Amino acid sequence: MITLETLCVRIGNVPADEVQGWIDSDWLRPEGVRGHYLFREIDEARARLILELRDDMGINDEGMPVVLSLLDQLYAARRQMLRLREAISVPRDDELRSRVRALLASMHD
Repeated sequence: MITLETLCVRIGNVPADEVQGWIDSDWLRPEGVRGHYLFREIDEARARLILELRDDMGINDEGMPVVLSLLDQLYAARRQMLRLREAISVPRDDELRSRVRALLASMHD
């Protein structure tokens, strides 16, 4: 885990007050309390994503919550699909597995 100061340097010397704004807007959710935040690797990746969305894709402060929410939903759906794939790949009841595969195949249509 890293501090706010270290995060700011790692993501491109972003001012700490800017990152604090992301935290205040709930775009970034570190552990700890104001003045004593600790950031995980996933927080650093999200901070880089925020910068990319803003700087490279032109997402403004009003659009950022919408875009981040949609990406969070997409990542959550992806994790659910991976768990479902793992669940149906385990040899169990062939009829159940066949029904789930048929249901998934029908979702593509």
